[in-house]
Amino acid sequence: MLDIIKRAAKEEEIRKKFYFTLMMLVIYRLGNNIPIPFIDTKALANAYSNIEGTLVDYLNMLTGGGLSTLSIFALGVQPYITASIVMQLLTVVIPRLEELTREGEQGRKTIQKYTRYVTIALAIFQAIAITNGLYGAALSSATGFQKIVMNVVLIGGTMFVTWMGETMTEKGLGNGTSLLIFMGIIASFPRTISRWKEGLHYNTTSVLAIAIMVILIVFIVIAVVLISEGERRIPIQYAKRVVGRKMYGGQSTHIPVKVNMGNVMPIIFASAVLAIPSTVSLFFGGGGQSGLTAFFNKTAFGFAVYLTIQSALILIFAYFYNQIQFNTVEYAKQLQQNGGFVPGIRPGKPTSDFLATVSTRITFIGSICLALLTIVPAIASRLLGLEISFGGSSVIIVVGVIIETVKQIEAMMTMKQYKGFLNR
Repeated sequence: MLDIIKRAAKEEEIRKKFYFTLMMLVIYRLGNNIPIPFIDTKALANAYSNIEGTLVDYLNMLTGGGLSTLSIFALGVQPYITASIVMQLLTVVIPRLEELTREGEQGRKTIQKYTRYVTIALAIFQAIAITNGLYGAALSSATGFQKIVMNVVLIGGTMFVTWMGETMTEKGLGNGTSLLIFMGIIASFPRTISRWKEGLHYNTTSVLAIAIMVILIVFIVIAVVLISEGERRIPIQYAKRVVGRKMYGGQSTHIPVKVNMGNVMPIIFASAVLAIPSTVSLFFGGGGQSGLTAFFNKTAFGFAVYLTIQSALILIFAYFYNQIQFNTVEYAKQLQQNGGFVPGIRPGKPTSDFLATVSTRITFIGSICLALLTIVPAIASRLLGLEISFGGSSVIIVVGVIIETVKQIEAMMTMKQYKGFLNR
C-alpha cells in the first residue's frame, strides 16, 4: 500500500485529485466548527450533556461532532445516506426505477436527482426535530424568525455536504460520502484518547483495559483487511472453436466472488437505519433521548437488543448489496454467449443457480464476520468499563474506506500505464 501511495504521489493528475479531496475535507472540518446563527453555546453545551448517550453519540460521531455544537453541518451526510437506502429499496419495488438503473449514465443521474429530493425532505424533518425537540429548551428564547433561519442553515448545510460528497467522488479520490463519514469518525478519536487519559489520572480506567482494547482494535484492522481481500475463485473454462484457419478459446480463467462485496456500505447503511429511532425521538427533546439511552445503554436487555438489531441489519444489507453487485443470471448468460462454462456445471440456469449458491454462502460468512467485528468491541467496552466514542463499526468503516481509496488509486495507476502504452 505504501509503495502504491509513493508511486501515485509522482503522478500530477493523482496529486491534483488528492489536493482537491484534502481541500474538501478541510472545508468539512471547518464547517463542523462554525455554529449556526442565534444560539447560546453555553446553553447548548448544557443541553447536550443532559441527553448524551449511545444513540446521540453515534449521530454526533457521524457528523464529526457537529451535532453537539449545532454547527452548520450538524446533520452531516446522514439524510443523504438514508435517502440512498430508500431509493435503492424503491428500485427493487418500482419497475420504472429499475428500468432507470439499466439506462446507463442518464438513468443514474435521474436516480441521483430523486435521491436529492428525498434528502431535502429528510433534512427538513431532522432540522425541525433538532431545533424544536432535541435543543428546544436551549433555543426556547429564539424568535420564530430566528428558528426559521436556523432550520434553513441546517438544511443548506446538509445539501452543501451532499454536493461535496458527490463532487469528491467525481473529481477526487475514493467515495466522497464514505470519506466524509471517515473524517467524522477520525475526528472523534482524540476525544476518546482524552477520556482514557482522564480515566487513568482519576484511576477510573486501568492500563490493562486500555491495552486489551488496543489489541482488539489491531485485531479488527487485520481481520477487516483479510475479509476485504478474501475471495472465492470459481474456475471458468472456454470451449475451443475454429474460425477459418484459426482456433479461438480453450483458455481457463476464474470469477472472483468477494467475501465482502459491499465493503463498508452494509455497516454505513445499518448505522443510518439505527439512527432513525434517535432521529424520531429528537422531536421529544431530552425526555425521548433519555428514555432511549436508558433502555439501550443502561440495561443489559436493551444493550443486547441494540446489538442484535445492528447485526441483523448488517446481514440484510450485505445480502442486499450482493444482489445488486453480483447478478448471477447476467453472469451465466454472458458465459453461455461467449462459450464459457463452469467445469461440471451445465450452462444456463444450472450455472446461474450454482453461482447464486456460492455467492449466498460466501456473503453469509462475510456478513457474520462483519457483525462479529462490530459487536465484539461494544461488548468489550461494556465489560472493561472503558468509555469509547467509536465502536467496532467505526473502525471497520475507517479501515474499509482506506482500503477502497488505495484500490482506486491503484486502478488509476494501472489505467495511466495502459494509456501511456497506447500513446506510444
